[in-house]
Amino acid sequence: MQADKRNTRKEMICKLVNDELYIPMKEKELAMLLQVSKEDRGEFHNILVELIAEGKLMQTVRGKYMKGNGNVLTGTFISNAKGFGFVEIEGRQEDLFIPEDKTGGAFHKDMVEVTLLPENSGRRREAQVIKIIARGITQVVGTYQKSSENYGFLVPDNGKIGRDIFIPKEYSKGAVTGHKVVAEITDYGAGKRSPEGKVTEILGHINDPGVDIMSIVKSYEFPVEFSEKLLNQAERVAKDVSEKDREGRKDLRDVLMITIDGEDAKDLDDAVSVTFDGSLYHLGVHIADVTNYVQENSALDREALLRGTSVYLVDRVIPMLPHVLSNGICSLNQGQDRLALSCLMTINLKGEIVDYEICESVIRVDRRMSYTEVKNLLEQEETGRLQETDAENREDEYLPMLCHMRDLATALREKRRKRGSIDFDFPECKIILDKDGHPVDIRAYERNVATNIIEDFMLAANETVAEHFYWLEIPFVYRVHDVPDSDRIRKLSAIINNFGYYMKSVNKSGAKTGSDEIHPKEIQKLLAKIAGTPEEAMISRMALRSMKQAKYSVDCTGHFGLACPYYCHFTSPIRRYPDLQIHRIIKEQLRGRLSEERIAHYRGILPENAKHSSDMERRADEAERETEKLKKVEYMEKRIGQSFEGIVSGVTSWGLYVELPNTVEGLVHISKLTGDYYFYNEKSNELVGEGTGRVFKLGMPVKVVIEECDRFNRTIDMSLDQY
Repeated sequence: MQADKRNTRKEMICKLVNDELYIPMKEKELAMLLQVSKEDRGEFHNILVELIAEGKLMQTVRGKYMKGNGNVLTGTFISNAKGFGFVEIEGRQEDLFIPEDKTGGAFHKDMVEVTLLPENSGRRREAQVIKIIARGITQVVGTYQKSSENYGFLVPDNGKIGRDIFIPKEYSKGAVTGHKVVAEITDYGAGKRSPEGKVTEILGHINDPGVDIMSIVKSYEFPVEFSEKLLNQAERVAKDVSEKDREGRKDLRDVLMITIDGEDAKDLDDAVSVTFDGSLYHLGVHIADVTNYVQENSALDREALLRGTSVYLVDRVIPMLPHVLSNGICSLNQGQDRLALSCLMTINLKGEIVDYEICESVIRVDRRMSYTEVKNLLEQEETGRLQETDAENREDEYLPMLCHMRDLATALREKRRKRGSIDFDFPECKIILDKDGHPVDIRAYERNVATNIIEDFMLAANETVAEHFYWLEIPFVYRVHDVPDSDRIRKLSAIINNFGYYMKSVNKSGAKTGSDEIHPKEIQKLLAKIAGTPEEAMISRMALRSMKQAKYSVDCTGHFGLACPYYCHFTSPIRRYPDLQIHRIIKEQLRGRLSEERIAHYRGILPENAKHSSDMERRADEAERETEKLKKVEYMEKRIGQSFEGIVSGVTSWGLYVELPNTVEGLVHISKLTGDYYFYNEKSNELVGEGTGRVFKLGMPVKVVIEECDRFNRTIDMSLDQY
């Protein structure tokens, strides 16, 4: 079909569908009406596709063509095992639903263009995929199943990928049934034809130690190893601190300072020092100067940017930087000279920062201390038992400073509380594994006076640095947390009302309004009210889920959760790329090298770097949650048939979610609620027995029996015990 004929056909189609008498037709009906010859039908179909892409046409759910709305949107396709999917669009509050016959061949995580379908009575707006911009997944991890002598299938670990991957024998790499493998997708399939792939790596048998976690590592495509080139570069730059390195830096080696970390920590990137003169505290937060060893645009820097963050899984850490740096010259090891960036703050008794200095420094940590050690020392000091201990173990040199640290942290925390900072204090877990990677215990992380000291000091430094550079009006990377969506707050309010709690809608000044906007202080008050109640953990998590995700941005829009207008991540350059990035900006500004050219350079690179770092952080968080879920299921496998006390943490039309004290969560399916017919009351978010009137609602204490554990789907099925 020639160009002029093609354009004429387009005009005819648009004129037809725009006519007020036009009734939506299918492609075949349109072709007949417009007298399209059979040999031109293929080109006619392509014209319809183009008009959809241009927003001039749209298809109904039944495949009929009608006038388009001119709106083409771009987003990420999230598939469902049942064939349909959703498209996540940045800035759009609700995902778009993609019917099974409107996916356009899109695969999970593909970047796609969509056009909206006509509105219907359904709850979610529907759309159809009109173009695949980029494939989001190039490899799949799963279990190999040999089907015949000539081929096999890879069953994806990711349940959102609803189709198995066809693997011809010549591309199986010798895999046998039960092997965990990585396969490269060679054909994404179309219609009912399965995707095809070739095995690129055999991770081991499904029951081999460590293979389960490595499967998750590979499925998220984390770079596990560093290249030899990178390791050699790291070795070359990891030199001891020299006299030349110390030039131009504030020498703080005579200042008494310590590190406080977990017992098993290896990368110590922050040290703290405190003195008190009777009316003012002098707090020093000293952060490893990683940028001295990781130069911008070096191979090490490019790799760190690619990774974005260190990833902490239940059995391993995938570091952002090679160990020779993160555990060596960039780690603030006791008794060793180290280069640092220091934030030196003067703070009054009310916790207000009245003066500060940000500088390059050289430091020497006097003592490495653990959270447990600091907690025990302060508890003994408070009870007077420290005086009764052996004089050699009294830590006299450090105890006065630790006491000042405790008092200063209390003042800082109280100041944050008054302004409305939210402190989510629900139990997080630590999963203990044996040498073969099997879970032997699940314990709650302990928050105590020592962890509070470090948290409060790091928050103070991060806020101080962020505010300083905001007023300098130079490019910077901030940590921002937007105000929650009003509909999420309404849902949270409705749920907590069932427990007798409520929140006021307020404006930023704290005055009550008629809108749905909420001040963080209201969330804080709610958490204070539920403290110590059976529903505390559950409501805390629901409140957290009602929040938006924090992210990195070049725009300083404030941090809702901390109730502060200026915030950044300054304190962990070993494991977070944004911290490393802003350290460079800080040093250039301190040295007077932030020329117009450099400012333009940072304005150019920071927006994309911030977005990439946010994406990598989310990827790491997802993987961490998946490994925890996997090990929790494995842990509960040995407890099938046992009874546990728990609370109802979720109510749905298909059953109850119950959380145990060790943070394990499982489902009591509605079919297991015997003795009555139960229906879901959406308004009250309850399951109600039709005959007995028995009600199951959030926060209820229940006793459950572990029925079944499914490692593949990472789910735990429960039943109620004696109800």
